[in-house]
Amino acid sequence: MALDTTAPVISAQNLDLVFQTADAPVHALSDVSLDIAPGEFVSFIGPSGCGKTTFLRCVAGLEQPTGGTLTVNGMTPEEARQARAYGYVFQAAGLYPWRTISGNIKLPLEIMGYSKADQQARVSSVLELVDLSEFGAKYPWQLSGGMQQRASIARALAFDADILLMDEPFGALDEIVRDHLNEQLLALWARTGKTIGFVTHSIPEAVYLSTKIVVMSPRPGRITDVIDSPLQKDRPLEIRETPKFLEIAHRVREGLRAGHLDD
Repeated sequence: MALDTTAPVISAQNLDLVFQTADAPVHALSDVSLDIAPGEFVSFIGPSGCGKTTFLRCVAGLEQPTGGTLTVNGMTPEEARQARAYGYVFQAAGLYPWRTISGNIKLPLEIMGYSKADQQARVSSVLELVDLSEFGAKYPWQLSGGMQQRASIARALAFDADILLMDEPFGALDEIVRDHLNEQLLALWARTGKTIGFVTHSIPEAVYLSTKIVVMSPRPGRITDVIDSPLQKDRPLEIRETPKFLEIAHRVREGLRAGHLDD
């Protein structure tokens, strides 16, 4: 049977999530509906505590919604996790200091039972993808923060999942390094064709990277705007100075302001 390339990779319908706490229930997500198509680069932007990361964790099966429906590749998030449908990149690189970069990338492959030959082939391939081929034998402390994050991305790519979930992976880096990694991430996305969900606090980063920008309100997290970007996929950094880029950034900013006013 042929794969349906038109069906959403991620589909949320009327998603709610309420955390029960000692003080009072916390309404983290409210009536979130969103479809993400194969190969899209979707950024989630909003104020702290608006549910951006919570939504990503729901997709990954790390949080359980309390209402609505959510499917990943037509499966429940738990089934998708068991099927290794996604790689996840956290805010911190999370590399084990006693393992080399290659050893860190191999770890999930070892846990999943890949053969040693397959592990080595996959490690070599993803190190080349993130331009770290010469650093596999180094330890995390021997790499810059930006290089460590690239190694973390390589680890998430190692088992070749179709979906890459990224939770503010460049938030702690300086602007110059962040710009460079944004360029590299776009090039990586172009080469692999993966579907990417990306959480950020940066309006320029969201506009530069995305084919779709999801603007979220303060808690309870709601979607205030979904912007399909008209920018071409091949984007030099200089595109950030163009009228079209600034127009999209303005719409994102207005969506964020509207969310605050509605709260």
